[in-house]
Amino acid sequence: MSLNKLSYATVNMLDDNLAEVVVDENITVSLEMVEELEAFFTKTFTEPFALLVNKINDYQYSFEAMTCMASHELLTAFAVINYHDVQQDPINQVLELRAMDELNIKVFSGLELGWQEGKNWLIEQLNQVKK
Repeated sequence: MSLNKLSYATVNMLDDNLAEVVVDENITVSLEMVEELEAFFTKTFTEPFALLVNKINDYQYSFEAMTCMASHELLTAFAVINYHDVQQDPINQVLELRAMDELNIKVFSGLELGWQEGKNWLIEQLNQVKK
């Protein structure tokens, strides 16, 4: 596992095609930050990949960030690990805003071993793409 520090988050490479993103505490993720992450993905991945978003820290998304996040052409699926019910609200906003995009996203509770469940689900999603 390798750690990569961006200006606002850490990306943990869990496997060749699986990454975990942990956004820093008290950040408002902007369009520029999403672009920084997308550039990292473009540099790192040449095949379909999956993303585990670990919401261990409290942060927000700007409207512009919500409209374009998770748009990388090779992103197959992403799992969000929540630790508090209030963290579900921004995810619901993104899902509503991006309903036409049919994002392959699933939310797991970090308080109920959701991190491992989320990782396992992402591996299943990647295996389906490889078939």
